Amino acid sequence: MVETTNIEIHTSYVKVPNNGLEIDAYLAQPAQNGTFGAVIVFPEIFGINRNIRDITELIAKQGYVAIAPAMYQRTAPGFEADFSPKDAGYSPEAYRLGLEYYQQVKYQEIFSDIQAAIAYLKTLSNVKDDAIGVIGFCFGGHVAYMAATLPDIKATASFYGGGITTSSYGEEIPTINRTSEIQGTIYAFFGTRDALVSQEENEQIEAELKKHQINHRVFRYDAGHGFFAGFFKDQYPFITQNPIYNPEAAPDAWQHVLELFQNHL
Repeated sequence: MVETTNIEIHTSYVKVPNNGLEIDAYLAQPAQNGTFGAVIVFPEIFGINRNIRDITELIAKQGYVAIAPAMYQRTAPGFEADFSPKDAGYSPEAYRLGLEYYQQVKYQEIFSDIQAAIAYLKTLSNVKDDAIGVIGFCFGGHVAYMAATLPDIKATASFYGGGITTSSYGEEIPTINRTSEIQGTIYAFFGTRDALVSQEENEQIEAELKKHQINHRVFRYDAGHGFFAGFFKDQYPFITQNPIYNPEAAPDAWQHVLELFQNHL
């Protein structure tokens, strides 16, 4: 088991510049002096909400500078939707709005925002320029896979990324066709009961990673889409009533994420 830490951190909201656009982002970093690896956190369709901020802080407590940039800065700045106890997860309205904004994103804009986040991290004196990784969930899992094609990204954790095999946000070529460009190590996490990312899709992703000899591991759990939310069951106890919940999946996946980052950042 990989040892976890709980070091003191500082958090703040920052602006990431990108050609005249200022992207809202949540930054969490170790309070102590030093230089650290960095991780960009890409959210689900629900924005930089409490769940994503929790994940960003959790990563920082392991000794990384972590930043979560907004994905809807152009169309819905400030949007976030949190878990609803009534719905044991996200509400129908949260899904409606999240999908509405998600359907407006464009590949080139997202890719530009990823590069802007990398450039921002490199301006921080406590970040190791050659030790940047990414993690993403659902929509963010797809974005993380996109980010993995950049030479700056040394480690990628992609959780149940939807549409990797079929789409690329307005581009004709699906993201999976860019797999050969991945230069770092990628860990991909899927649920075998995922209604949004089929077994066929995740097997296709694994086959493509093998085909291009990408350093990778694929993990599958008896869980539904969004299973990592179960990691925060103490903060959101109602999540245990959600069909996605599997008490073993999220903690095991987190151990592998720590292993990935410790070995490559």
